[in-house]
Amino acid sequence: MKMIPMLALSTLITLSSLYGADYKVDKSHTSLDFKVRHMMVSNTKGTLEDFSGTFSYDPKTRKLSALSGTAKVASINTDDAERDKHLRSADFFDVEKYPSMSMVFVKQKGDEVTVALTMKGITKNVVMEMDDASGAVKDPWGNTRSGFSLEGKINRQDFNIKFSKMIETGGVMVGDDVKLQLEIEGIQVK
Repeated sequence: MKMIPMLALSTLITLSSLYGADYKVDKSHTSLDFKVRHMMVSNTKGTLEDFSGTFSYDPKTRKLSALSGTAKVASINTDDAERDKHLRSADFFDVEKYPSMSMVFVKQKGDEVTVALTMKGITKNVVMEMDDASGAVKDPWGNTRSGFSLEGKINRQDFNIKFSKMIETGGVMVGDDVKLQLEIEGIQVK
């Protein structure tokens, strides 16, 4: 009879190590950044500052089994108040109608992570490259932390972000390809 509780505990430990641990995204050590071509000569960079998320991750195997996050689009910051105001308008993100965007884990194959990205009511699968995946560490306060980076690219037209103006050299004011760089750190949920 004493073997049954021991087997149950052993199974639970095995399953938790098989699927990893659950983490809550630490906003102060996470960044959601992007960059896009401007006037065909340089990149404009920005970030989303108001977000939350969770993930399930096994740092030993570098495997995600879940990822879910939401960002408030009104928190977009490109270090230019007028540009940020324009990005919030119907020309771009239309934050009055679509106040948030979200990302949900679909699958992982090696270092490629597929997520379902939803912007402006449109959901598309995006393949991102996982990098800098770390092991789990204990911080000075006894919390277990882990993290990773995700990099990918989307075409903004796929999400109905259509604003563009031609420039006299024949290019466009804003490029279609947007590079995403997510630096994610989480604190294990106890």
